[in-house]
Amino acid sequence: MPRKIAPVLATLAVAAFLGAHAAGMAQLKNFLEATHTLTADFQQTVTQANGKHQDSAGTMAIMRPGRFDWRYSKPYVQRLVGDGTQVWSYDPDLNQVTVKHQDRALGDSPAALLAGSNELDKRYELADVASTDGLEWVDAKPRNHDSGFEHVRIGFKDGKLAAMDLQDSFGQKTHIAFGNVAKNPKIGVGAFTFTPPKGADVVSAD
Repeated sequence: MPRKIAPVLATLAVAAFLGAHAAGMAQLKNFLEATHTLTADFQQTVTQANGKHQDSAGTMAIMRPGRFDWRYSKPYVQRLVGDGTQVWSYDPDLNQVTVKHQDRALGDSPAALLAGSNELDKRYELADVASTDGLEWVDAKPRNHDSGFEHVRIGFKDGKLAAMDLQDSFGQKTHIAFGNVAKNPKIGVGAFTFTPPKGADVVSAD
């Protein structure tokens, strides 16, 4: 939902200051208010409760609020697309598409969380945590206990999104490191549409 913002020059000045000096909460606020589109590469490690882990990598794009395109290229090709109404998950190896209503999918993935509205504090209890690894972190605890996450941490460096840590209800931990982050690149809405490939099995998860 739209928020009242300061005049443009004042906003730019504050954003520049916050990006360079602010703790996690301030950098998160600046990210939510000033980021409309974003692209990045990512490296992801998922560690299960038994200690086994899997590494993956890919690229992501978001258009806030509500649109995202999360593409895995390693070790398997997969795609997760939010078009503002529905979330599409495509597995080329299985030739299967899973679709669910986006309102029910919000919070189910890092992509949906980052592409959500500015009112993140309505879904999460937010708090600054100690800086580590040169990053300023925000802890986000879901207000809805059915979200699937126990907690989420979002890390910033010099005003840029740098990392996310997530832990789900089953003890599985996910760490995502972002690189080549581009803030507010020109991206058309059409980049966040998805048409199931011909012959793909489409399954509704609603």
